[in-house]
Amino acid sequence: MEEPADILRCERVELRRWRTSDLGALERTIRESLDHLVPWMPWASDPPDRGQLAEFLALNQEQWRTGEAYAYAITTGGAMIGSCGLYRRIGAGGLDIGYWLHPRWTGRGLATAAAEALVGQGLRLADVDHVEIHHDAANTASGAVARRLGFAEVGRAPLPAGPAAPGETGIDVVCRMTADRWRARTAARARRAG
Repeated sequence: MEEPADILRCERVELRRWRTSDLGALERTIRESLDHLVPWMPWASDPPDRGQLAEFLALNQEQWRTGEAYAYAITTGGAMIGSCGLYRRIGAGGLDIGYWLHPRWTGRGLATAAAEALVGQGLRLADVDHVEIHHDAANTASGAVARRLGFAEVGRAPLPAGPAAPGETGIDVVCRMTADRWRARTAARARRAG
């Protein structure tokens, strides 16, 4: 099975495949980010302990091997500032993106840069023809990432179980980027730059 690169470099961030040695840095980054994450991440209300984080890192290795998910640490200047990944949760031909940043690093375009690297990498995989970002309607920051990258909103629907985290409305917004649209966007950017 084809795999994405272990390291993705773009603008001001580097995405690198999670390593089991990242345990301490991941634990610290989550602990410092909890107030920022609780409204949007269901797991943040009951944060994982050190053992659960070690299991998470081990699971990432297995999911990478099976092609179920490709998760990365987001870093800048050598500092871990968040997490992101490509996930096979939306059916054949598609991947969806998840991401979060330490609050000290938000508002700088870093989540957009990380998502852009993920989209480019995901659409290079042979069996992928679209990438999606799913976010709650109240999560305007995630919606802004999708808009900045040129994703098209393709649906809104209430989640059957309702909101999963305290800041959510329970309305799932689905934004999609197709391979054709991404190629056209990339070509247009190259023409403007050249």
